[in-house]
Amino acid sequence: MSAFNLAGILAHHADRFPDRPCLEWGDETISYAELDRRAGLAAAGLAALGIGRGDVVALLLYNCPEFIEAMFAVARLGAVVMPLNWRLAGAEVAYIAEHAGAAAVISEPELVPLAEAARARLGGAPFISVGEAPAGWTRFDALRAAGSPPPPAAVEGDDLHRLMYTSGTTARPKGVMITHANLYWKNIGHVVEFGLTGADKGLACGPLYHVGALDLTSTTVLYAGGTVEIHRKFETGAVLDALEGRAISNVWLAPSMVTQILSHPTLERRDLSSVRLIIDGGEKMPLPLIERLVRAFPNAWFADAYGLTETVSGDTFLDKRKTVERLGSVGKPCLHLEVEIWDEQDRPVPAEALGEIVLRGPKVFKGYWKDHDATAAAFRGGWFHTGDIGRLDPDGFLYIADRKKDLIISGGENIASPEVERVLYEHPAVLEASVVGRPDPRWGEVPVAFVVFREGQQASAEELVEFCRERLARFKVPREVRVIETLPRNPSGKVLKRVLREQASAPGAAALVSCRYGSSPPPTSPSSGAGT
Repeated sequence: MSAFNLAGILAHHADRFPDRPCLEWGDETISYAELDRRAGLAAAGLAALGIGRGDVVALLLYNCPEFIEAMFAVARLGAVVMPLNWRLAGAEVAYIAEHAGAAAVISEPELVPLAEAARARLGGAPFISVGEAPAGWTRFDALRAAGSPPPPAAVEGDDLHRLMYTSGTTARPKGVMITHANLYWKNIGHVVEFGLTGADKGLACGPLYHVGALDLTSTTVLYAGGTVEIHRKFETGAVLDALEGRAISNVWLAPSMVTQILSHPTLERRDLSSVRLIIDGGEKMPLPLIERLVRAFPNAWFADAYGLTETVSGDTFLDKRKTVERLGSVGKPCLHLEVEIWDEQDRPVPAEALGEIVLRGPKVFKGYWKDHDATAAAFRGGWFHTGDIGRLDPDGFLYIADRKKDLIISGGENIASPEVERVLYEHPAVLEASVVGRPDPRWGEVPVAFVVFREGQQASAEELVEFCRERLARFKVPREVRVIETLPRNPSGKVLKRVLREQASAPGAAALVSCRYGSSPPPTSPSSGAGT
């Protein structure tokens, strides 16, 4: 058995601490010994269906213990696990499954129609159901009756552990190749960063197809020998119940999840003092939300994080000692990772200068599946180019400005949309806000804001513009405010600014309220924004 194989971690803990709780699912507790037994038998069943080393096994499942069991079973065979996003359309699932060459699909009754969309493209690949199996499918629990568990396969660090497809906001999704070594180094870095032990209990309430719940919570906690409580889907009340009464020590929350928690009517009556670690990530969180979260969880370390699917998540974290002092920063890199800021000529820039965030280290992915050109472009100069814009202060703390494609350049001035969004979030009527650039014949681009109001609250577009004008440089003030019911999000929960840019360029669209204010131009500065 290779030291890198994730299945070996489960076997280790099962041997040393067989009765320790591994997974909690409602009223069911699954020990390390029991999960290791189930995963071993499931691996035997998959092998009987022809699954072997290097084969891709797709998981199209809501959160459940079988998701984790299948992940370990696939690793045990030296095969490659591929979590699929259940929010995708059938055509998207079919494309990903075919592009990856999936050798098997594991799904469940509610998602059978979505899984079936891929059947025609996968030839005779077996389809396996967690629960009642439709005609032509195999029951997942029947896999455990196939024979004796095989030992964890010997794998090299560079062998693939997982394929994860990016959300594809601008093009077809790309398959991110995560190796066993990538996961290994990520786990080591995060265990050291957070001091995780077998006494920790993580809450996986976000979707396990996403690196947030899977890797910022589950795989790291399991690596340390702790316990993971699994929720089928995110439900605000149930999450608060768990955080208050089930000895949860750490949880990953996307900004949209934080918004729902902070808006819950019972929040102020909750005793949330037992939570010691909250990791945030997925998109930049507005400062007002961070401040409210810190107040709601008085004993928690709010580790504002930066990371990507390509790096198995969690590249930088804000140190607990600096939560207030460096509010707004996403901290410093975790162990075994380097971060630099480069200009458009791929040269490092001085402290405080904006540029593209580039990363280097053993947790950075191997490349994009079947896409040599995209891989070569992403690793120019030997560093991974994230496509995100940020800056490092003189002490090495990272600040995120924007996605490279989302930076608004107006009259020669750079406008980082989160800066404008932060101000909008400070308005008491605003629940969510997103700012994009709209083409302008004179200034190149001008900012347009989309806002969602809190339930029962209202504000005029003119009022919001004036609110921004009092707090921002004039060129940063939204030229237009549109009030919408919900922000469009991709299947991973990130705001689809591409969709908002399209809407911003279509004045008078249905269900939008807009307000244009004067024609005060942004100041023109020929030298500003150079190199970004």
